Amino acid sequence: YEEVKDLPNHPEKLLIDVREPDELKQFGQIPTSINIPLGEVEKALNFQKKFKAQYGHSKPKPEDYVIFHCRLGRRSQTASEMLPNDSNVHNYAGSWLEWAEK
Repeated sequence: YEEVKDLPNHPEKLLIDVREPDELKQFGQIPTSINIPLGEVEKALNFQKKFKAQYGHSKPKPEDYVIFHCRLGRRSQTASEMLPNDSNVHNYAGSWLEWAEK
C-alpha cells in the first residue's frame, strides 16, 4: 500500500489497473493508474504500436518498474505472470480493496 500511495512522487513507475472499464466507473480508480483490461495486457505490452494514444502513457520498456493491480489481486497476479520473469514487474496483492479501505 505504501509504495502505491507514494507513486505520484515516482513518475518512472507505472501502475496498471487490469479491471474492466465498467469496474472503474463503479468502484473508482487509484490515482496515477492506467487501465488495461486483463484480456488486453499481453497484446498491449508486447505488440501495441499505438500504446500512448490508446492508454495515455508511454509504453513501458522491459527495464521499467511496473505494478499491476485489480480488485482482489488475482487478475493482477495473472497479468504480472504474462510478462517475462523480471524483477521490475510487481503485483499489488492488496489491490483496489486494500486501497479503498485506507
